[in-house]
Amino acid sequence: MTEARAPDRLPAGLLSNPEMIAACRARDFAAVFRLLKTAGLYPSLIARACDMTPSRVGEVTARGTGLNAPIDPDLFVSHLRGAMPGHYKAANLLGFRHALDAVTRHFRLLDRLQQDAGGRARDELLTIGARTAEFLGWLNQDLGDFDRALFWSDRAMEWAQEAGDDVMAAYVLFRKSNQATAQRNAQKTVSLARAAQRSVGATHRIRALAAQQEAQGHAMMGNPRFAQAKFDEAHEIAAAPDDSHADDALDLAYCTPTYIEMQRANCLIELGDPHTAVGMFEAELRVLPPVYRNDQGVYLSRLARAYAVSGEPEQAVAAADRALSIAVDTESARAMSELSTAGKALQRWSAVPEVATFTRRLALMGSGSPLDR
Repeated sequence: MTEARAPDRLPAGLLSNPEMIAACRARDFAAVFRLLKTAGLYPSLIARACDMTPSRVGEVTARGTGLNAPIDPDLFVSHLRGAMPGHYKAANLLGFRHALDAVTRHFRLLDRLQQDAGGRARDELLTIGARTAEFLGWLNQDLGDFDRALFWSDRAMEWAQEAGDDVMAAYVLFRKSNQATAQRNAQKTVSLARAAQRSVGATHRIRALAAQQEAQGHAMMGNPRFAQAKFDEAHEIAAAPDDSHADDALDLAYCTPTYIEMQRANCLIELGDPHTAVGMFEAELRVLPPVYRNDQGVYLSRLARAYAVSGEPEQAVAAADRALSIAVDTESARAMSELSTAGKALQRWSAVPEVATFTRRLALMGSGSPLDR
């Protein structure tokens, strides 16, 4: 009788199967083994190829816990809490794609762990899971995938509510208002921002963030008085000391008066005062911490637009060139979209040599990017 021998290579169709690709990316060996079995590779062949026993292959396939020993939920939650600040920093400095794969893998493991956990352990998993899902929503938004951003924000809200995390629930309402702003839905921007402000979990900084979101919605609707009043409120809250530490688990260090004024400056372009916007952008960019490099690309793009609308094409190109270099490095669809808007504002000066050069560079560097989102 001929002994079964593990194949030298896997079927090409299996290697291109999206389920196999996803399982390999997530290191989900249970799913990998099930797909191998479906393709005709039975446990004895898999065991021989992986230097395992057939019974161990069966355990992995049935239990879905991977090749490692079961993970202690408390230990994993502690690890993830310590890892999240590094993910935030990598995204801000290097671009959001640098954090996306690792954070997605963390969430998948969290999802598997919480299904079998109970009591306090499950609450802890849901709490850190809501935080992780919210961050995935922001990562996907910056990368231009609004469908995925909404999916993750909804997941974050579901887990926050299940865990009784009112602070996270309030923050997700702010995030969803921000998503509505990015998609130019003014009414939804305002209503979600108001919901965040009246939420029981709205902390000092979350109220500031939600107030400036409401201001942006009023600006989109052409209501400068309401917009300025809410920006003033947001600035006052952000500038006031806060020792509550109720939202320290979130990445809210960016909620500063500088952040509020950057958003106000952008709305001033919308409200027909680009000259004032230029001065505000220039002043606040000088004090923006270097770690917020990804945001710097966005703000420089908006400064370029303000200069263009003000009739200063050379200064607009100088800011846009700096923004483009950052946007290409960080792969930020958010920054590229802002640059596309600045580029359109520069079109009436297409005969200016600097503008023509930048326009060609933008077309070259931005090819394949979702510029119009």
